[in-house]
Amino acid sequence: MNEQRELLLLQNVDKYFSGVHAVNDLSISIKKGQIHCLAGENGSGKSTLIKIISGIHAPERGKIFINGKRQATLTPAQAIAQGIQVIYQDFSLFDNLSVAENLTLNANLARKKRLVSWGSIRKQAQSALARLEIDMDLDEEVGNLSVAQKQLIAIARALMFNARLLIMDEPTTALTGKEVKVLFDIVRGIRAKGISILFVSHKMREMLEISDWITVIRNGGKVAEGPTDEFDEKLLTWQMTGQQFSHERYSCPKKEETLRLELRNFSGRAFRDINLRLRRREIVGITGLLGSGRTEFAQALFGMEPHFLGEIFLDGKRVAPRTIEQAIADGIAYVPEDRLSEGLFLSQSILRNILATTLDDNRAGLFFDRNKANAKAAEMVEELTINTANIRNPVSTLSGGNQQRVVLGKWLLTRARLLILNGPTVGVDVGSKAEIHEKIREITRENALSVLMISDDIQELVHNCNRIFIMHRGRLIDEIPGELAEENAINTRLKELI
Repeated sequence: MNEQRELLLLQNVDKYFSGVHAVNDLSISIKKGQIHCLAGENGSGKSTLIKIISGIHAPERGKIFINGKRQATLTPAQAIAQGIQVIYQDFSLFDNLSVAENLTLNANLARKKRLVSWGSIRKQAQSALARLEIDMDLDEEVGNLSVAQKQLIAIARALMFNARLLIMDEPTTALTGKEVKVLFDIVRGIRAKGISILFVSHKMREMLEISDWITVIRNGGKVAEGPTDEFDEKLLTWQMTGQQFSHERYSCPKKEETLRLELRNFSGRAFRDINLRLRRREIVGITGLLGSGRTEFAQALFGMEPHFLGEIFLDGKRVAPRTIEQAIADGIAYVPEDRLSEGLFLSQSILRNILATTLDDNRAGLFFDRNKANAKAAEMVEELTINTANIRNPVSTLSGGNQQRVVLGKWLLTRARLLILNGPTVGVDVGSKAEIHEKIREITRENALSVLMISDDIQELVHNCNRIFIMHRGRLIDEIPGELAEENAINTRLKELI
């Protein structure tokens, strides 16, 4: 073992949960000043491994070395003392406290200070932000900040504890392309200071761009590791999933010319003069920079946002959904970008989440027909291959990909004619992503659906859409036929709009 270069070493680590081998004879080495990517699908063991390294879980077998020294035990407090800091996806911040208070709270609690020195707090906070060369209003409540700004606060706070290993759990899930670039510049700056980063992700392109070394795990075990330049997207996909996926482009049946949706001069708070025609069995994509108005446009179609001008026609009939209830009655469904806060009742069962949109359809007179409802939900679970032992389990127990299937399933039960998908595979691993795409194509063909797919993921749009629109400052400015759509060209066009 190279003690000069090796910061962390795990040897032959095992961890079980209720008989399930969550981490299986896994060894991993992280060097000083290295960006080390831990790659794997949801459920592969990444989260369990993070918790072992940070002292939350103790392994049943195996050895842990930090800076060459064997750790007989490792508690969270001991891990922090050794310079290990974890930034989870929720950032563990207090929305009702200021930037300065969030940055310094943990440090002051650790010192057991009884008196508050606001001058000292501001000085500590300013110093923490200066280390990352960022400027922020120290008095701003964190709840008012963007996801990207919250992440920077979490990173700055971690570095206040003299972090030697910074573990970042799916750090780009809710970030735009521009925000990802800023984050990567900061991560490289942290590496330049000799700090190690364990970058946990399932996004292949980002892994290949940011990391020095990649370790791939599947079903709790290590299947591959090596310098990043030994990997490419195709190889990573195979190693992470054990499968190869077709990337054939979706094509709308040529005989299908029936018009499903027509928008005439559709205008609202953040968009204007939208003219759009969408056929049955057609998938149309919309992308654009942050603030382009695409989400507000989608929400207005679904009655969540007001629209003040223009006309909407569905199957030739004029509709004007001003509420969600009206939109559902008109045959419009909306899968939101943030499934956790907008798409699911996390404390409720999978069954109840799937049935949430169709409760009235399962009534027999004054009574609720439980058997009918349960049969419908079970059928949808089977159709969408939602992986669960029991549909009465909380939806929070599912992986991200299965949660997204639940959201999709509850809207398919409404027998919608127009399905609006906003970020349909955000935070979903590569295997689930391919399966969700295939399911969207299948239901579009078989159910004569029309789909509006809104996404930052240009590759997703290129592979699944008949046409792609670029939205800028509330207008649809470019239309690209699916057969001519190229990812690099679209990304170049988006950069021109910055």
